[in-house]
Amino acid sequence: MARIKTIYLKEMRAYFNTPMAYIFLVVFSLVNGYFFTNTFFLANQSDLRALFSIVPLVYLFFIPAVTMGMIAREKSDGTMEIMATLPLSSAELVLGKFLAALSLILLGLVATLGHFLTLVSVGSNVDYGAVFSGYFGLVLVGAVYASAGTFASSVTENQVVAFIISVFIVLVFFLLDKVLIFVPLALSGLVQYLSVDYHFTNIARGVIDSRNLIYFFSVVGFFLFLTVEFLEVRKWR
Repeated sequence: MARIKTIYLKEMRAYFNTPMAYIFLVVFSLVNGYFFTNTFFLANQSDLRALFSIVPLVYLFFIPAVTMGMIAREKSDGTMEIMATLPLSSAELVLGKFLAALSLILLGLVATLGHFLTLVSVGSNVDYGAVFSGYFGLVLVGAVYASAGTFASSVTENQVVAFIISVFIVLVFFLLDKVLIFVPLALSGLVQYLSVDYHFTNIARGVIDSRNLIYFFSVVGFFLFLTVEFLEVRKWR
């Protein structure tokens, strides 16, 4: 745990010692705030459904931007070889970096709580259970995309290439349930189950089912496992 914490803190410092974290948090808040205020003031809807529908879309590009340099940067700077000589396993390295990216995503979500407080302050009839499940679902979606971005960052030393690979992966997972009309009926159930948005929608409605949780944790574990294995293979080359 101590080594994971060291990697985690190192990565968090790397985010906040550069404009990356500040740009992410400010732009993330502004984009989500724009769509929330449009719904609140123009459509006269006083709930967070618009926010919960737009955040996964914003994730598609912001999370790859956050994760693209996590491992690719280490490779391009030549520090990956130094880390390989330390008493640090690939799993500890990957987990520390993944948790740092997830923490930055959580900070972005915390910034959106201002919209929730706005609803409470104007006396809206807020369904607290739905708000909690919606935010919980956004955390899980963020974890899936962060794990995919971590994997994408491990396969190349070029951050732009890592960004493109990550965007492609998360777009595939996001769009799976949008293309069911083109999928053979025999495969439609499997394709729908693999869709991130399908499981998020269930949770955002307040249905926190074990099948949805198993899906999210399995996908996160799968990408982190692939990342560790890829780094191990590279280490022995």
